[in-house]
Amino acid sequence: MSKPLIIVESPAKARTITKYLGKSYNVMASVGHVKDLPTSKLGVDIDNDFTPHYVTIKGKAKILTDIKKAAKSASKIFLCPDPDREGEAIAWHIAEELNDKVDNIYRVLFHEITEKAIKEALHTPGRIDTNKVNAQQARRILDRIVGYKLSPLLWEKVRRGLSAGRVQSVAVRIICDLEKEIQQFVSEEYWSLTATVEGKVPPPFAIKLTKYRNEDIKVPDQQDAERIKNVLSGSEYIVKTIEKKERKKNPQPPFTTSKLQQEAARKLRFTAKKTMMVAQKLYEGIEIGSEGPVGLITYMRTDSVRVSADAQGEARKYI
Repeated sequence: MSKPLIIVESPAKARTITKYLGKSYNVMASVGHVKDLPTSKLGVDIDNDFTPHYVTIKGKAKILTDIKKAAKSASKIFLCPDPDREGEAIAWHIAEELNDKVDNIYRVLFHEITEKAIKEALHTPGRIDTNKVNAQQARRILDRIVGYKLSPLLWEKVRRGLSAGRVQSVAVRIICDLEKEIQQFVSEEYWSLTATVEGKVPPPFAIKLTKYRNEDIKVPDQQDAERIKNVLSGSEYIVKTIEKKERKKNPQPPFTTSKLQQEAARKLRFTAKKTMMVAQKLYEGIEIGSEGPVGLITYMRTDSVRVSADAQGEARKYI
């Protein structure tokens, strides 16, 4: 009896999914992208509507052959790379290779690698999102054109080995513009006055001078600061009003990709690359004793802070 075929990117994710689904599905891994622009030439026909020309990535021919062989006997084919534009492109490239099975090919999105999430996603499959595929192709083509055209210019004008990129080149421009602003900034001297006062109640506390005779006050230099200090020294101060307010502090929302990278850099000194590599492993599944591979976080490339109702319920139950 033929079994459905599930195709994911990584062997680690394949093992985790196999643990949850058992032998009723055939789970294979593409090990990332299977096709890309060629490394030896531009690979983009700029004069023909920027048409990309893809080739099979070195070392991926056997993987594609194995996937095609498994697809021939599969009752259904579920393409399950990551739920982002790169994953959509991987799914699209594989589907292009399996075009004779197009009616049986489905796109499935796993936002978390748990048994319930996987089974629910498989029961509600969709089709490949061409908008995401086009977005990935546009990103890849821009990367190639910028890098291919500008990097040689850097080698000629600066030194060999440097690279230009769609993002990094713009980031360097922004940094340079900000540095120019910093260099052109004219600093101005200013002073602030803070005093420690003490009465019967409460214990000593600090006060800061912000107004004098109901007018905002500026202290431009030390001479003015000393003059104001002499005027205020020895004076008695009265607490005129006390405001009491309740403050409600909400917990931090779940991480977005950028916030995850920022916190990992600040607290763990991780690079963005290392952060995403570790997060990918946590998402795909970590071996935990007798439990085997377990997915520990939701998909890490996101700008959403939404938490599923199931996850909220589990958290409340645990707390």
